[in-house]
Amino acid sequence: MAEAGPQPIIIKKINKGHAGAHGGAWKIAYADFVTAMMAFFLLLWLLNSVTQEQLEGISNYFAPVTASSSTSGSGDILGGKTITEEGAASSSTSRDAVTVDLPPPKAGTGGEDDSESQAEGDGDGVSSSDPSAEALEKAEQEQFEKAKEELEETIAGIPQMRQLAESLMVDNTPEGLRIQLVDQDGLAMFPSGGADMYLHTKRLLELVAKVISQLPNKLSISGHTDSVPFVTDNGYSNWELSADRANSTRRSLQHFKVPENRFSSVVGKAATEPLLVDDPKNSRNRRLSIILLKGTGEGNPAKAEPKKEEEVLPGLGDIKRQQLQESGSSAVPGGNSAPISSGIPSSIPHQITPDGLGVILELQPAIEAQ
Repeated sequence: MAEAGPQPIIIKKINKGHAGAHGGAWKIAYADFVTAMMAFFLLLWLLNSVTQEQLEGISNYFAPVTASSSTSGSGDILGGKTITEEGAASSSTSRDAVTVDLPPPKAGTGGEDDSESQAEGDGDGVSSSDPSAEALEKAEQEQFEKAKEELEETIAGIPQMRQLAESLMVDNTPEGLRIQLVDQDGLAMFPSGGADMYLHTKRLLELVAKVISQLPNKLSISGHTDSVPFVTDNGYSNWELSADRANSTRRSLQHFKVPENRFSSVVGKAATEPLLVDDPKNSRNRRLSIILLKGTGEGNPAKAEPKKEEEVLPGLGDIKRQQLQESGSSAVPGGNSAPISSGIPSSIPHQITPDGLGVILELQPAIEAQ
Protein backbone atom coordinates (compact mmCIF):
# COMPACT_ATOMS: atom_id res chain seq x y z
CA MET A 1 0.00 0.00 0.00
CA ALA A 2 1.44 3.17 -1.09
CA GLU A 3 1.98 6.00 1.37
CA ALA A 4 -0.25 9.06 1.00
CA GLY A 5 1.34 12.38 0.21
CA PRO A 6 1.12 15.43 2.44
CA GLN A 7 -2.39 16.83 2.74
CA PRO A 8 -2.65 20.34 1.35
CA ILE A 9 -3.64 23.17 3.75
CA ILE A 10 -6.54 25.28 2.44
CA ILE A 11 -6.90 28.81 3.88
CA LYS A 12 -10.16 30.63 3.24
CA LYS A 13 -10.00 34.42 3.43
CA ILE A 14 -13.35 36.20 3.79
CA ASN A 15 -13.27 39.88 3.06
CA LYS A 16 -15.93 41.46 5.35
CA GLY A 17 -16.92 44.90 4.03
CA HIS A 18 -18.38 47.68 6.27
CA ALA A 19 -22.17 48.13 6.21
CA GLY A 20 -23.75 51.17 4.62
CA ALA A 21 -24.76 52.53 8.05
CA HIS A 22 -21.18 53.02 8.95
CA GLY A 23 -20.88 55.75 6.27
CA GLY A 24 -21.17 59.59 6.72
CA ALA A 25 -24.77 60.01 5.43
CA TRP A 26 -26.28 59.56 8.91
CA LYS A 27 -24.52 62.66 10.12
CA ILE A 28 -26.38 64.84 7.67
CA ALA A 29 -29.73 63.39 8.70
CA TYR A 30 -28.94 63.86 12.39
CA ALA A 31 -27.90 67.46 11.80
CA ASP A 32 -31.21 68.14 10.04
CA PHE A 33 -33.09 66.57 12.95
CA VAL A 34 -31.25 68.66 15.53
CA THR A 35 -31.87 71.82 13.51
CA ALA A 36 -35.58 71.07 13.26
CA MET A 37 -35.80 70.41 17.01
CA MET A 38 -34.00 73.68 17.74
CA ALA A 39 -36.40 75.58 15.51
CA PHE A 40 -39.36 73.85 17.18
CA PHE A 41 -38.26 74.73 20.71
CA LEU A 42 -37.40 78.26 19.60
CA LEU A 43 -40.96 78.60 18.27
CA LEU A 44 -42.36 77.34 21.58
CA TRP A 45 -40.25 79.89 23.47
CA LEU A 46 -41.41 82.72 21.22
CA LEU A 47 -45.06 81.74 21.62
CA ASN A 48 -44.64 81.73 25.40
CA SER A 49 -42.87 85.11 25.57
CA VAL A 50 -45.30 87.23 23.51
CA THR A 51 -48.70 88.53 24.66
CA GLN A 52 -52.13 87.67 23.30
CA GLU A 53 -52.37 91.04 21.54
CA GLN A 54 -49.09 90.42 19.75
CA LEU A 55 -50.25 86.98 18.64
CA GLU A 56 -53.45 88.46 17.23
CA GLY A 57 -51.40 91.09 15.43
CA ILE A 58 -49.23 88.43 13.83
CA SER A 59 -52.32 86.46 12.86
CA ASN A 60 -53.93 89.51 11.28
CA TYR A 61 -50.74 90.30 9.40
CA PHE A 62 -50.86 87.00 7.54
CA ALA A 63 -54.65 86.97 7.13
CA PRO A 64 -56.13 88.61 3.99
CA VAL A 65 -57.72 91.97 4.72
CA THR A 66 -60.02 92.39 1.72
CA ALA A 67 -61.19 90.24 -1.12
CA SER A 68 -62.28 91.70 -4.39
CA SER A 69 -65.71 90.73 -5.67
CA SER A 70 -65.01 91.80 -9.24
CA THR A 71 -64.03 89.24 -11.86
CA SER A 72 -61.28 91.28 -13.46
CA GLY A 73 -58.94 94.07 -12.59
CA SER A 74 -59.34 93.41 -8.86
CA GLY A 75 -55.76 94.26 -8.10
CA ASP A 76 -55.64 97.41 -10.20
CA ILE A 77 -56.25 100.99 -9.13
CA LEU A 78 -59.66 101.37 -10.75
CA GLY A 79 -60.80 97.87 -9.75
CA GLY A 80 -61.91 96.85 -13.24
CA LYS A 81 -63.85 100.08 -13.88
CA THR A 82 -63.30 102.97 -16.21
CA ILE A 83 -62.46 106.37 -14.85
CA THR A 84 -65.76 107.81 -16.07
CA GLU A 85 -67.86 105.41 -13.98
CA GLU A 86 -69.23 106.58 -10.66
CA GLY A 87 -67.30 105.23 -7.71
CA ALA A 88 -64.23 104.30 -9.71
CA ALA A 89 -61.98 106.43 -7.53
CA SER A 90 -63.34 104.98 -4.27
CA SER A 91 -61.30 102.56 -2.20
CA SER A 92 -62.54 99.70 -0.06
CA THR A 93 -59.71 100.17 2.42
CA SER A 94 -60.20 103.90 3.07
CA ARG A 95 -63.07 106.08 4.22
CA ASP A 96 -64.92 108.45 1.96
CA ALA A 97 -63.97 112.11 2.35
CA VAL A 98 -66.67 114.58 3.41
CA THR A 99 -66.47 118.27 2.63
CA VAL A 100 -68.17 120.63 5.08
CA ASP A 101 -68.57 124.36 4.44
CA LEU A 102 -67.85 126.27 7.67
CA PRO A 103 -68.96 129.86 8.22
CA PRO A 104 -66.21 132.49 8.22
CA PRO A 105 -64.80 133.37 11.65
CA LYS A 106 -66.00 136.54 13.32
CA ALA A 107 -63.44 139.30 13.33
CA GLY A 108 -61.99 140.07 16.70
CA THR A 109 -64.30 137.78 18.70
CA GLY A 110 -62.18 134.62 18.65
CA GLY A 111 -65.17 132.39 17.80
CA GLU A 112 -68.52 131.71 19.38
CA ASP A 113 -67.14 129.35 22.04
CA ASP A 114 -64.81 132.02 23.39
CA SER A 115 -67.55 134.61 23.48
CA GLU A 116 -69.89 132.24 25.29
CA SER A 117 -67.27 131.33 27.86
CA GLN A 118 -66.46 135.00 28.30
CA ALA A 119 -70.15 135.79 28.83
CA GLU A 120 -70.37 133.07 31.48
CA GLY A 121 -67.33 134.49 33.22
CA ASP A 122 -68.70 138.05 33.05
CA GLY A 123 -71.89 136.93 34.74
CA ASP A 124 -69.99 136.46 38.01
CA GLY A 125 -68.10 139.73 37.63
CA VAL A 126 -64.76 137.94 37.29
CA SER A 127 -63.78 135.68 34.41
CA SER A 128 -63.12 132.13 35.56
CA SER A 129 -60.35 131.70 32.98
CA ASP A 130 -58.47 134.82 34.05
CA PRO A 131 -55.37 133.74 36.00
CA SER A 132 -55.12 137.12 37.71
CA ALA A 133 -58.73 136.90 38.92
CA GLU A 134 -58.10 133.43 40.35
CA ALA A 135 -55.02 134.74 42.14
CA LEU A 136 -57.04 137.61 43.63
CA GLU A 137 -59.75 135.25 44.83
CA LYS A 138 -57.09 133.05 46.38
CA ALA A 139 -55.59 136.06 48.16
CA GLU A 140 -59.01 136.99 49.55
CA GLN A 141 -59.58 133.43 50.72
CA GLU A 142 -56.22 133.50 52.51
CA GLN A 143 -57.30 136.71 54.26
CA PHE A 144 -60.48 134.97 55.43
CA GLU A 145 -58.53 132.00 56.76
CA LYS A 146 -56.11 134.31 58.56
CA ALA A 147 -58.98 136.29 60.13
CA LYS A 148 -60.64 133.07 61.26
CA GLU A 149 -57.46 131.80 62.92
CA GLU A 150 -56.79 135.15 64.56
CA LEU A 151 -60.29 135.35 66.00
CA GLU A 152 -60.17 131.81 67.39
CA GLU A 153 -56.71 132.33 68.89
CA THR A 154 -57.75 135.63 70.48
CA ILE A 155 -60.75 134.07 72.25
CA ALA A 156 -58.71 131.06 73.34
CA GLY A 157 -56.04 133.36 74.79
CA ILE A 158 -58.44 135.25 77.09
CA PRO A 159 -59.48 133.14 80.11
CA GLN A 160 -62.66 135.16 80.67
CA MET A 161 -63.78 134.52 77.09
CA ARG A 162 -63.14 130.79 76.91
CA GLN A 163 -66.68 130.07 78.02
CA LEU A 164 -67.93 131.95 74.95
CA ALA A 165 -65.76 129.93 72.54
CA GLU A 166 -68.66 127.57 71.82
CA SER A 167 -70.90 130.58 71.14
CA LEU A 168 -68.68 131.68 68.25
CA MET A 169 -68.91 129.86 64.91
CA VAL A 170 -66.73 130.87 61.95
CA ASP A 171 -67.00 129.20 58.54
CA ASN A 172 -66.69 129.93 54.82
CA THR A 173 -69.81 130.17 52.70
CA PRO A 174 -70.38 130.99 49.00
CA GLU A 175 -71.25 134.54 50.12
CA GLY A 176 -68.08 134.99 52.16
CA LEU A 177 -66.67 134.53 55.65
CA ARG A 178 -69.55 134.02 58.13
CA ILE A 179 -69.18 134.79 61.84
CA GLN A 180 -72.09 133.63 64.01
CA LEU A 181 -72.81 134.42 67.67
CA VAL A 182 -74.95 131.55 68.92
CA ASP A 183 -76.91 131.15 72.14
CA GLN A 184 -76.02 128.29 74.47
CA ASP A 185 -78.12 126.55 77.08
CA GLY A 186 -77.88 128.89 80.05
CA LEU A 187 -75.77 131.47 78.18
CA ALA A 188 -77.83 133.71 75.88
CA MET A 189 -76.64 136.69 73.86
CA PHE A 190 -79.79 138.74 74.54
CA PRO A 191 -82.45 138.71 77.25
CA SER A 192 -85.63 136.87 76.35
CA GLY A 193 -87.76 139.03 74.07
CA GLY A 194 -85.29 141.93 74.19
CA ALA A 195 -82.77 143.52 71.82
CA ASP A 196 -80.38 144.99 74.45
CA MET A 197 -77.40 142.65 74.43
CA TYR A 198 -75.64 141.43 77.53
CA LEU A 199 -72.19 142.68 78.53
CA HIS A 200 -70.43 139.45 77.51
CA THR A 201 -72.05 139.78 74.08
CA LYS A 202 -70.57 143.26 73.69
CA ARG A 203 -67.14 141.99 74.71
CA LEU A 204 -67.40 139.23 72.13
CA LEU A 205 -68.49 141.72 69.46
CA GLU A 206 -65.54 143.92 70.36
CA LEU A 207 -63.14 141.09 69.50
CA VAL A 208 -65.02 140.43 66.26
CA ALA A 209 -64.88 144.14 65.35
CA LYS A 210 -61.08 144.22 65.77
CA VAL A 211 -60.69 141.37 63.30
CA ILE A 212 -63.16 142.51 60.64
CA SER A 213 -61.80 146.07 60.80
CA GLN A 214 -58.62 144.75 59.19
CA LEU A 215 -60.53 143.55 56.11
CA PRO A 216 -62.15 145.79 53.47
CA ASN A 217 -65.18 143.60 52.77
CA LYS A 218 -68.74 144.82 53.11
CA LEU A 219 -70.79 143.37 55.99
CA SER A 220 -74.17 141.71 55.95
CA ILE A 221 -75.84 141.28 59.35
CA SER A 222 -78.87 139.09 59.96
CA GLY A 223 -80.74 138.21 63.16
CA HIS A 224 -82.29 134.79 63.78
CA THR A 225 -84.65 133.41 66.41
CA ASP A 226 -86.02 130.00 67.30
CA SER A 227 -89.49 128.84 66.30
CA VAL A 228 -91.03 129.36 69.71
CA PRO A 229 -94.06 131.65 69.14
CA PHE A 230 -93.52 135.15 70.42
CA VAL A 231 -96.11 137.90 69.88
CA THR A 232 -96.87 140.83 72.17
CA ASP A 233 -100.12 142.70 72.45
CA ASN A 234 -99.01 145.32 69.95
CA GLY A 235 -98.00 142.68 67.36
CA TYR A 236 -94.28 142.66 68.15
CA SER A 237 -93.08 139.22 66.96
CA ASN A 238 -89.93 137.28 66.15
CA TRP A 239 -89.61 139.25 62.92
CA GLU A 240 -89.27 142.58 64.70
CA LEU A 241 -87.16 141.00 67.44
CA SER A 242 -84.63 139.51 65.00
CA ALA A 243 -84.42 142.79 63.06
CA ASP A 244 -83.90 144.80 66.25
CA ARG A 245 -81.14 142.46 67.39
CA ALA A 246 -79.42 142.78 64.01
CA ASN A 247 -79.62 146.57 64.26
CA SER A 248 -78.29 146.44 67.80
CA THR A 249 -75.32 144.47 66.50
CA ARG A 250 -74.72 147.07 63.80
CA ARG A 251 -74.73 149.88 66.36
CA SER A 252 -72.27 148.01 68.56
CA LEU A 253 -69.89 147.38 65.66
CA GLN A 254 -70.02 151.05 64.74
CA HIS A 255 -69.24 151.87 68.37
CA PHE A 256 -66.16 149.65 68.04
CA LYS A 257 -64.84 151.73 65.11
CA VAL A 258 -66.32 149.81 62.18
CA PRO A 259 -67.14 152.43 59.49
CA GLU A 260 -70.79 152.92 58.63
CA ASN A 261 -70.15 152.50 54.89
CA ARG A 262 -69.02 148.93 55.53
CA PHE A 263 -72.58 147.74 56.20
CA SER A 264 -74.34 146.36 53.14
CA SER A 265 -77.55 144.97 54.69
CA VAL A 266 -79.13 144.51 58.12
CA VAL A 267 -82.10 142.14 58.14
CA GLY A 268 -84.19 140.08 60.53
CA LYS A 269 -85.08 136.56 59.41
CA ALA A 270 -86.96 135.30 62.47
CA ALA A 271 -87.02 131.46 62.40
CA THR A 272 -86.87 131.03 58.61
CA GLU A 273 -83.26 129.76 58.57
CA PRO A 274 -82.72 127.56 61.64
CA LEU A 275 -79.21 126.41 62.47
CA LEU A 276 -80.56 123.04 63.60
CA VAL A 277 -83.18 122.10 61.04
CA ASP A 278 -84.28 118.98 62.93
CA ASP A 279 -84.79 120.94 66.16
CA PRO A 280 -86.17 124.41 65.28
CA LYS A 281 -86.96 125.22 68.92
CA ASN A 282 -83.39 124.66 70.09
CA SER A 283 -81.74 127.65 71.75
CA ARG A 284 -78.78 127.52 69.30
CA ASN A 285 -81.11 128.70 66.56
CA ARG A 286 -81.13 132.11 68.29
CA ARG A 287 -78.06 133.72 66.79
CA LEU A 288 -76.50 136.66 64.99
CA SER A 289 -74.84 136.19 61.60
CA ILE A 290 -72.16 138.58 60.30
CA ILE A 291 -70.95 137.84 56.76
CA LEU A 292 -67.93 139.46 55.11
CA LEU A 293 -69.11 139.50 51.51
CA LYS A 294 -66.69 138.24 48.88
CA GLY A 295 -65.37 140.66 46.27
CA THR A 296 -66.73 143.79 47.97
CA GLY A 297 -65.29 146.80 49.72
CA GLU A 298 -62.80 149.48 48.80
CA GLY A 299 -59.27 148.20 48.39
CA ASN A 300 -60.35 144.58 48.17
CA PRO A 301 -57.85 142.74 45.92
CA ALA A 302 -60.60 140.43 44.61
CA LYS A 303 -63.05 143.20 43.78
CA ALA A 304 -64.14 142.92 40.16
CA GLU A 305 -63.31 146.03 38.19
CA PRO A 306 -65.93 147.14 35.66
CA LYS A 307 -64.89 146.16 32.19
CA LYS A 308 -64.79 148.79 29.54
CA GLU A 309 -66.79 148.20 26.43
CA GLU A 310 -64.36 147.34 23.67
CA GLU A 311 -65.01 147.52 19.98
CA VAL A 312 -64.74 144.39 17.89
CA LEU A 313 -62.31 146.23 15.59
CA PRO A 314 -60.51 149.43 16.55
CA GLY A 315 -62.14 152.41 14.87
CA LEU A 316 -65.21 150.46 13.79
CA GLY A 317 -67.51 152.72 15.81
CA ASP A 318 -66.12 155.84 14.13
CA ILE A 319 -66.64 154.29 10.71
CA LYS A 320 -70.26 153.41 11.54
CA ARG A 321 -71.01 156.91 12.80
CA GLN A 322 -69.46 158.45 9.66
CA GLN A 323 -71.51 156.16 7.42
CA LEU A 324 -74.71 157.07 9.25
CA GLN A 325 -73.98 160.76 8.86
CA GLU A 326 -73.21 160.37 5.16
CA SER A 327 -76.29 158.23 4.49
CA GLY A 328 -78.56 160.55 6.49
CA SER A 329 -77.45 163.71 4.73
CA SER A 330 -77.54 164.45 1.00
CA ALA A 331 -75.98 167.42 -0.84
CA VAL A 332 -78.43 170.06 -2.13
CA PRO A 333 -77.89 173.14 -4.32
CA GLY A 334 -76.32 175.98 -2.43
CA GLY A 335 -73.95 173.79 -0.46
CA ASN A 336 -76.47 172.93 2.27
CA SER A 337 -77.12 169.41 3.36
CA ALA A 338 -80.42 167.93 4.47
CA PRO A 339 -80.67 167.08 8.18
CA ILE A 340 -80.64 163.50 9.40
CA SER A 341 -84.11 162.01 9.60
CA SER A 342 -85.01 160.74 13.05
CA GLY A 343 -88.48 159.38 12.25
CA ILE A 344 -90.06 161.57 14.99
CA PRO A 345 -92.88 163.95 13.99
CA SER A 346 -91.83 167.56 13.73
CA SER A 347 -94.54 168.55 16.20
CA ILE A 348 -92.45 166.99 18.99
CA PRO A 349 -89.38 169.13 19.82
CA HIS A 350 -86.23 167.04 19.53
CA GLN A 351 -82.57 167.23 18.58
CA ILE A 352 -80.19 164.74 17.00
CA THR A 353 -76.98 164.07 18.91
CA PRO A 354 -73.71 165.27 17.28
CA ASP A 355 -72.63 161.70 16.52
CA GLY A 356 -75.91 161.03 14.69
CA LEU A 357 -76.67 157.92 16.77
CA GLY A 358 -79.30 159.27 19.15
CA VAL A 359 -82.16 161.70 19.57
CA ILE A 360 -82.75 164.11 22.45
CA LEU A 361 -86.41 164.77 23.18
CA GLU A 362 -87.31 168.18 24.57
CA LEU A 363 -90.34 167.64 26.80
CA GLN A 364 -92.00 170.75 28.22
CA PRO A 365 -94.86 170.77 30.71
CA ALA A 366 -98.14 171.93 29.30
CA ILE A 367 -99.38 175.27 30.65
CA GLU A 368 -103.13 175.54 30.93
CA ALA A 369 -104.71 178.88 30.16
CA GLN A 370 -106.35 180.44 33.16
